[in-house]
Amino acid sequence: MQKLLEGYRRFRSRAWPEQRRLFESLASEGQRPETLVLACIDSRVDPAMIFGARPGEILTVRNVANLVPPYAPDVSYHGTSAALEFGVRVLGVRHILVLGHGLCGGVMALLNGAPENARDFVAPWMSMAEPARAEALRCPTPEARQQCAEQEVVKLSLRNLLTFPWIAEPVAAGSLRLHGAWFAVDSGVLRLLHDDGSFAPAEAGSG
Repeated sequence: MQKLLEGYRRFRSRAWPEQRRLFESLASEGQRPETLVLACIDSRVDPAMIFGARPGEILTVRNVANLVPPYAPDVSYHGTSAALEFGVRVLGVRHILVLGHGLCGGVMALLNGAPENARDFVAPWMSMAEPARAEALRCPTPEARQQCAEQEVVKLSLRNLLTFPWIAEPVAAGSLRLHGAWFAVDSGVLRLLHDDGSFAPAEAGSG
């Protein structure tokens, strides 16, 4: 907790004076992010840092392995689905980006089985990604299977997004766009999902 408080003090002394007007504007006028980023909870993958986003620019939803469950409006608890509904139907975001990443622990649990002390929720949560696991098992090495599964989870989540009628309809109308990407923790390279199913590096400046 002490580290968090030290970080807060740095924020108040350095960042707050520079961004005070921005925060005041967001407080008085509300938020209007154009993009919802659905990412993993992994502490090494911060969407705001990767995309250089300022407060108010992106709506971030994070869960284990950046998974989108299928549309299921029932009496169960649906944190990710509720966040999607808020972003799409209330805030009117124009883009949804599913951001996968390398070295994903959730995908490791999918491929190798969840640790014994993470089977109450992690194991059943990752079971929805079984199609990604089946595809990855075709790869020859553990490293290739891991990366393949991470990228297949992105594709699976994008397919599941289209099971939500209030996402599928604006996508069909062209007012909402879906995107997929995968971030390599060890190199910092972002790969974008293309229409042919491949992931290719995004262009980056030399600076």
